[in-house]
Amino acid sequence: MSRKFFVGGNWKLNGDKKSLGELAQTLNAAKVDPNVEVVCGAPSIYLDFARSKLDDKFGVAAQNCYKVAKGAFTGEISPAMIKDCGVNWVILGHSERRHVFGESDELIGQKTAHALESGLGVIACIGEKLDEREGGITEKVVFAQTKVIADNVKDWSKVVLAYEPVWAIGTGKTASPQQAQEVHEKLRAWLKTNVSEAVANSVRIIYGGSVTGATCKELASQKDVDGFLVGGASLKPEFVEIINAKA
Repeated sequence: MSRKFFVGGNWKLNGDKKSLGELAQTLNAAKVDPNVEVVCGAPSIYLDFARSKLDDKFGVAAQNCYKVAKGAFTGEISPAMIKDCGVNWVILGHSERRHVFGESDELIGQKTAHALESGLGVIACIGEKLDEREGGITEKVVFAQTKVIADNVKDWSKVVLAYEPVWAIGTGKTASPQQAQEVHEKLRAWLKTNVSEAVANSVRIIYGGSVTGATCKELASQKDVDGFLVGGASLKPEFVEIINAKA
């Protein structure tokens, strides 16, 4: 089964209306591979702005959401609010949410369930830290994270799995194409055993961690790498090169 290549840009806590407006103009004017699904993750305060400025061919994602639709949860946003802004995706479980803000696997699972029930697509992030890779427990860590997500998914067509080794995020270190392929292949095998063969064959597993114009082509050529979740480079014109990595 051919899986549609998926490139997400995670703008993180960056940009203002001027710079993001210019980025949107650059993307709108660029020649991008029509066989690639592109989604830009905007800061929540700019979701409306990003949706209004980007062409319809680009999706928009929130970078986080809460596990209920409304209530006394100061500072949070809900899938219902995200959808009300015309936005159809959310990034959940990013390593910065896990390790900077202390989000547990359990909370990320609950958020995933609620986002999917609300009709959002979910870019669900997993990945090991450097000490975990060096300790030889990469598989154990990413399988445990994946299990909590899988336990909360009914419809896998709305889920993209993003493997992001924490040691490669924003550090300039990229997992080698072989390292990325190895983990993606093992994740697909885990899904086959623990979910179903159909899901294993159809779900997109994308790679994140210092993806640049220079590294994207070789990564994209790996059999089980179905796209990217791009951080810093998604704010630059080279994001177009990354979108077109398979072209």
